[in-house]
Amino acid sequence: MTIKEFVVKFKQIKKMGFIPTKRNGATGIEYTLETLLGITENNIANPDIEGTELKAHRSKVNSLITLFTFNNKAWKMPPLEAVKKYGSLDKDGRQDLYYTMSLKPNSAGLFLDIHTAEIFVRHISGEVIASWKLQTLAERFMQKLPTLLFVSTFTEERDGVEYFHYYRAQLMKGTSSELLADQFRAENILVDLRLHDKSTMARNHGTGFRTYENKLSLLFNNVKDL
Repeated sequence: MTIKEFVVKFKQIKKMGFIPTKRNGATGIEYTLETLLGITENNIANPDIEGTELKAHRSKVNSLITLFTFNNKAWKMPPLEAVKKYGSLDKDGRQDLYYTMSLKPNSAGLFLDIHTAEIFVRHISGEVIASWKLQTLAERFMQKLPTLLFVSTFTEERDGVEYFHYYRAQLMKGTSSELLADQFRAENILVDLRLHDKSTMARNHGTGFRTYENKLSLLFNNVKDL
């Protein structure tokens, strides 16, 4: 399907008003939209429409989504040392470093420090735990989401069944290191550290870069209503 074909079909779907879900649960919103568009469900991480990923969003739900994970050459101190020095015990008595980083120091004294070209996870002592070049993050972002078709949806429940009204579609393209720096400062992009002590090494589940669905449009240079 091309973008032009999508626009024609989406206008028809929009006029239909509230439509009952074709699948129960969280995935019903996108499955129902794809079914109405005539798109076969695809569990492979490939673009959906003309090289563009399709995502539907419940307008009143402010869910967090993972944009990408990235660790390559980020750690400035050995990860196991970071876990032992700044981590905490989980419910199983295991030392871990599971923090969502913000500009304000957390209980371990770690915070996110934003510079012009780089972001850091830093301790209040000044010690740098990890860092990422903003240009590298922008390139990773564009690798994962070069363009996005973002569909906003009103929802309501009738007799235990969720209904969707797909009312707005936006085409989002491009980003930059400067734009991402601004969004990190606004805390619209969150950084999740995900490590734990595995005896002789730290098990890293991938540092997650996440955002709220309703903030997605702020991460792109060009946003166009279709």
